[in-house]
Amino acid sequence: MASAVTFKILEDIARDLSSNEITFPTFLDITFQVRAALKDPNLNVEQLAKLVGAEPLMSAKIIRMANSVAMNPSGREVADVRSAIVRVGMEAVRTVSFAVAMEQLLKSKQMQPFEEISHRLWEHTSHVAALCRVLARKKARINGDEAMFAGLVHDLGVFYLMSRAANFPELANDKNELHALLVGWHDNIGHALLSAMGLPESVLEAVRDHETEREIKAIDNLSNVLFIANKIANRTSSWRDKELDGEIDTSILDTLFDADALAEIVEESEEEVHSLKAALGG
Repeated sequence: MASAVTFKILEDIARDLSSNEITFPTFLDITFQVRAALKDPNLNVEQLAKLVGAEPLMSAKIIRMANSVAMNPSGREVADVRSAIVRVGMEAVRTVSFAVAMEQLLKSKQMQPFEEISHRLWEHTSHVAALCRVLARKKARINGDEAMFAGLVHDLGVFYLMSRAANFPELANDKNELHALLVGWHDNIGHALLSAMGLPESVLEAVRDHETEREIKAIDNLSNVLFIANKIANRTSSWRDKELDGEIDTSILDTLFDADALAEIVEESEEEVHSLKAALGG
């Protein structure tokens, strides 16, 4: 049964998200700067490069992504932010801004009590983001950048809940209750948070439903891409505690793919997934 602390956290979050003036966590500051810039229809690459260049971590990640196997099949390296943005596209900057924000949060002093789960969460998040891009291209034929972005933010609710739980040492020390809070509420709170940030409906729907078990006959839209990417990643890099949660059901993968087909997708995408994970998380 949930304790008074869990109820207080959920009550506080509900009040925040239903108010007209939402106070977003400071770890999302850089994402708001980028989001505001990208909303300007007159924004050019030079202006965006100037904004990105003022943030060393973002600069490094953008350049690393531009030189990843996924984004650089020619093998010609770029070393400056402007050229990197031209290669990856302006929308990819949004994804990288979230990656920087999340990574900075997980490395902050307040998150030290959650060090173990933070590591698993970041590993899982970057894995899902990379798989989403691969599946979008190989299976769904939808926008790979939007899919990668959805993969990166699909567990934003977990990051957000941990940032709130950090203020309650008794919850941080109660492994069972913390796990129940994160598992039970992260998808709905992530959806509400992203909705308040004005993200596209396709992303909101995919995030809301990424844990919802359902029958899938084809990987043909963003919601299904994220659901399947999350299932594939859960086989090797789940953030959940297996002692508390048991094995996550990934049997739908066996109904969608035969063993050879799934192995082929994983193998074909392994280098791309590895390079994107390194770009986002390293």
